[in-house]
Amino acid sequence: MRRYLLVLLFILSGISNAQELNCTVEFNTSQVAATNQQIFKTLQKSLVEFINNTKWTDKVYKPNEKINCSFFFNITSFDNVNQFTGSLQVQASRPVFNSSYTTSILNLNDKEVNFNYNEFQVLSFNPNGFDSNLISVIAFYANMIIAFDSDSFALEGGNKALETALNIVNLAQQTQEKGWMSTGNQNRYYLVNDMLSPMFGSVRKAIYEYHLGALDKMADDTKNAKLNLIKSIKTLSEVARSRPNAYLTRVFFDAKSDEILSILKEGPKIDNKEVVDILNQLSPTNSSKWSQITY
Repeated sequence: MRRYLLVLLFILSGISNAQELNCTVEFNTSQVAATNQQIFKTLQKSLVEFINNTKWTDKVYKPNEKINCSFFFNITSFDNVNQFTGSLQVQASRPVFNSSYTTSILNLNDKEVNFNYNEFQVLSFNPNGFDSNLISVIAFYANMIIAFDSDSFALEGGNKALETALNIVNLAQQTQEKGWMSTGNQNRYYLVNDMLSPMFGSVRKAIYEYHLGALDKMADDTKNAKLNLIKSIKTLSEVARSRPNAYLTRVFFDAKSDEILSILKEGPKIDNKEVVDILNQLSPTNSSKWSQITY
């Protein structure tokens, strides 16, 4: 009996301490091929351990609830003082209810990534301070992934993760590093500030409607789920009235355009004319995709 209780406690402990992310990390170093590659292998291993072993929230995630995600670094320069420059592709997905299908929740390319890293440097996140640009960039996107995932399950469910991400931005601004400042309109600063702004509340509402109201119901009632998907796109269009070509609208379609095309092309026929018109207004860069949707 005692042995059974010990095993049970071990299992429960593993569940209660399960971290939030199941992340892979890759580096493309073809542009710095002459450099000693060992440092990239060490950094890759350190980042995987850092991202997957850090407890980013106070929520309890079961092992099967971990968010699958990936960080892909494209390194364009690397110098002798261990200064790295390049870009970072961040992707994340979540399962769709009652199916084997997974849906993309984030697919974002950050083109302003630069950091210092010394081989075997310990990576640890301090929520109350800025330790390095590398740690802050990773911590920021870890929290953004959690926020987008949480928003897909509950209306504005990602607020706490977004507040953590905003704090990371505020602490990083003292460094004057690229990507953290309120310059331009498509960087880390704007990503989290727009997500928390009431002006863009319809984007977060659309994320919730799209996933919980449409995708998660697709297996049970495909036609009604497609109608709910159209409803979510109409909700998203509310942003365009005051903020046409908004950054968050682009972020949404970078993750969802292929999926929207696939869903609206297949399955039970519905009148797609109105939604095609809306899609062309919201995301004209994807007009070649929308043209494939029949009325």
